[in-house]
Amino acid sequence: MAKPVRKAIFPVGGLGTRFLPATKAMPKEMLPVVDRPLIQYAVDEARAAGIEEFIFVTGRGKGAIEDHFDHSYELEDSLRERGKEKELKLLDDMLMRPGQVAYLRQQEPMGLGHAVWCARTLVDDDEPVAVLLADDLILAEESCLAQMVEAYHETGGNILAVMDVPKEQTKAYGVVSPGETSADGRLVEVKGLVEKPEPDKAPSTLAVIGRYILQPDVFKHLAKGQKGAGGEIQLTDAMADMIGEHPFHGLRFDGQRFDCGSKIGFLEANIAFGLEREDMAGDLREILKNYR
Repeated sequence: MAKPVRKAIFPVGGLGTRFLPATKAMPKEMLPVVDRPLIQYAVDEARAAGIEEFIFVTGRGKGAIEDHFDHSYELEDSLRERGKEKELKLLDDMLMRPGQVAYLRQQEPMGLGHAVWCARTLVDDDEPVAVLLADDLILAEESCLAQMVEAYHETGGNILAVMDVPKEQTKAYGVVSPGETSADGRLVEVKGLVEKPEPDKAPSTLAVIGRYILQPDVFKHLAKGQKGAGGEIQLTDAMADMIGEHPFHGLRFDGQRFDCGSKIGFLEANIAFGLEREDMAGDLREILKNYR
């Protein structure tokens, strides 16, 4: 029986240069989609999947993330005095239990693989770990990670969230070399992985997005410090080294993914999530009519 997925790593050390000047003094993960920052969506998704321990790999200038998930006594006192019970509950629901959250510093921006490797001492040698990238925001009835956990209990091993992309976009993703596909088309065997291949060299158009369930062997492969695409330590390369050691599958999840690492993807996410809100969908639709 597969061990439960209890821990999740959130690599949040990036500089967010594509959103300058907004991210000069604010972490990109704190950019709001409607009224919640990106990192809170990722944490809420992990909670919905049964994650119990949250590991943030941060960098310089990321203190706002720590503050966001902590008490704000002055604000709470002010809300309490004004009888703002709804707002107080919102803040209370965000809090982590003591010992449930850890923050580590990635001292150099050496890639996603290096960020994940920084968390190695907080993951036991025999337990799987989830990795969530806040830039990839997913609108789904059932959280993407929860869908992955269900698939993991069926297959064991490693599970990646995957989606089909236009062939010309493969150079922006890790791309799967696919094997057998389940009858319903959702689970795909991963026979190989290539980081950011040119379209004419891509083994498929099945791209990996920022959700992973990985066996702890990944840290052994990341420890090699092997540099890949962009001169960085790539998580994709370490995962490719794991193929054949454990079952390895990609999951075509139910839901819509938004690339909030790009400005246009971020704007689209705000519109899509706004349209899901009963308290603003009608007004938002009326506003959008003015821009056709």
